[in-house]
Amino acid sequence: MSHEHPHHDDDPEVLEQTLDCFDPAERRAALEKLLLLAEKGEQALPAPRPAVNLHAHTFYSYNAYGYSPTGFAWRARRAGLCAGGIVDFDVLDGVDEFLAAARRIGLPACAGIETRVFVDAFADRVINSPGEPGIAYHVGMGFASGRTTPEQEVFIGRLRRIAATRNRTIVSRVNAVLAPLALDYDRDVLPLTPRDNATERHLCLAYARKARALFRSDRDLAAFWSEKLGTDAAALDLPDGPRLQGEIRARLMKRGGVGYVPPNRGDFPTLDEMNRFVLSAGAIPTVAWLDGTSDGERSLGEWLDRAASSGAAALAIIPARNYTPGKPDEKLRLLRETVAETERRHWPIFVGTEMNSPGNKFVDDFECAELAPMRLVFLKGAHIAAAHTALQAAAGMGYVSEWARRHLSNPADRMTFFEEVGRRLDPQRPLLKTAADPALKPGEVLARIGKAPE
Repeated sequence: MSHEHPHHDDDPEVLEQTLDCFDPAERRAALEKLLLLAEKGEQALPAPRPAVNLHAHTFYSYNAYGYSPTGFAWRARRAGLCAGGIVDFDVLDGVDEFLAAARRIGLPACAGIETRVFVDAFADRVINSPGEPGIAYHVGMGFASGRTTPEQEVFIGRLRRIAATRNRTIVSRVNAVLAPLALDYDRDVLPLTPRDNATERHLCLAYARKARALFRSDRDLAAFWSEKLGTDAAALDLPDGPRLQGEIRARLMKRGGVGYVPPNRGDFPTLDEMNRFVLSAGAIPTVAWLDGTSDGERSLGEWLDRAASSGAAALAIIPARNYTPGKPDEKLRLLRETVAETERRHWPIFVGTEMNSPGNKFVDDFECAELAPMRLVFLKGAHIAAAHTALQAAAGMGYVSEWARRHLSNPADRMTFFEEVGRRLDPQRPLLKTAADPALKPGEVLARIGKAPE
């Protein structure tokens, strides 16, 4: 993952690399050059197809391929996705860039944030953070802007401090067992991120790269990692491949490893605090679902009720981890049951692939036998997310707004309205004030937006 500035060129491959450099001006210039090539017919932008990814991480948290918000937006459009979305961990740093790039290239879009929260009612049950009772990954989806009020910035700042403190603790513990290899967090880790929001995966990459610099011969490097990780170096893709990074993380940083930092109740915001933050920003509090096998997720109705009591109104799923092609197994059964329960509640479902590990798909195959029965549900969620984002940005009329609660108190009606708006949107044009006006009723909004394209 390199973030050096490639030489400017009209070569699409070089320009795509530039989309992911750390300089925002360079990224914008590269996008404009790629769009110019598309106008000339020298770069293909296919018609949208029924496929979406609403959960891609960017380099503002961690993307295994180094994609920036602009880089993901462009690649989503070039792949023919009919909608795209980013969800970064603990930050909103990429929201404005992503939404601007998506509008520029005509990609219906949404953007969110993910973090971990403490859930009092599930303090003795694992939810979706393996081995950690009471802790849940949780999402806010549909931020119309990354700009925050002073009060919201206090919350975001808290997330950053929690992550940084935990990372520094991990490094100090892991350094002790990897001697003579040791990281300097500020010098070796933070330069891997554009705005100092490092993750465990950045730590793994930094350890792999520094080991290569310390042990110049392949034999010495292999001997070092074999000893420290207790595994045959032949199974590791030295010097810094994904298998090595995965072993570093699994053996040294996760539960049971010397660097593991067990969560305490006060280490994370509560579910209620997170949902208040998300709602204050006009976004949708969204439950993240893992795979249905934990004690918490087996009590799905209870879990969704508890989340809904503080404002949750949608579900986020990573389909790729919940089925095996050609195998109608327990994982797939739990996925389908969860989708059915969420549909029964009239909650939208936002799906995507994170791309926070090498080998993750860019987009799920909704046409495969396992996902095809749920394809329309997933596409509906994408339309709703894009419509919410557009209406919230234009007039504060998003999915969980006071306007929506007043005019669309029935959740089924709310889903139907926002799905239809999503189908009618022109992703390259902001909604006109004549259509996005809180004085209007839902039917009037639809009439002023016009019909969906054929």
